[in-house]
Amino acid sequence: MSISKNQLKLITSLSQKKYRQKQGLFIAEGIKVVHELLNSSFDVEILFATDDFKTSISSDKITRISEKDLHKISNLKSPNKVLGLFKIPDEKPLQQKGLTIVLDAINDPGNLGTIIRLCDWFGVTQLICSKDTVDCYNQKVVQASMGSLTRISIKYIDVENYLKETNLPTFIADMNGENVYNSTLPKEAILVMGNEANGVSDKIRALIKNKISIPRFGEIKETESLNVATATAILLSEFKRGIQ
Repeated sequence: MSISKNQLKLITSLSQKKYRQKQGLFIAEGIKVVHELLNSSFDVEILFATDDFKTSISSDKITRISEKDLHKISNLKSPNKVLGLFKIPDEKPLQQKGLTIVLDAINDPGNLGTIIRLCDWFGVTQLICSKDTVDCYNQKVVQASMGSLTRISIKYIDVENYLKETNLPTFIADMNGENVYNSTLPKEAILVMGNEANGVSDKIRALIKNKISIPRFGEIKETESLNVATATAILLSEFKRGIQ
């Protein structure tokens, strides 16, 4: 069976955030990511799959296509048997407990996808994003998250208001902050990570007293900064140190 013009038009449109929001759908590709989504609470709209893709979902949710057609609709260099359209779920209520990551204007899809995976790895169940952070249903984010998207509650809200209203201790990553290896970090807290180029915005920085940094150990010390996803991994490790 081939892909219809309307289906092709829909798939192409979902590369843009406004159409993902309008249709309530996003794209996921590849065996691992699609199976993670199928085994989660996410609802599948339709799968476009080659004959050798195996799944137990209802046949009316699958359109079997050729490898050639899969290449036409895929955003990957090497398409892997299946592309799925999934329904965007409703956002879950805010939680005021545990450790929460807040992202301030993260632009790179790969960074967001990696941070979602890090949250999954370190048991952080809530990720809060400023409204100008890249969409978590961007196809590159979905691929980079490798299925962790299904296990993390992600909310896009006014971060400034959220930080003003929370009672949890709040920290920002800052080059001039206290050495994180000398810091006593609470089990329940908010950690704010900033934009790749500019860091945490001034209006957010002004709200937060607790600033922590990752020291440079190289002798020359000319490295300007760490990638935001790398910095998030190190800081999450420190927040979780000793917690089992």
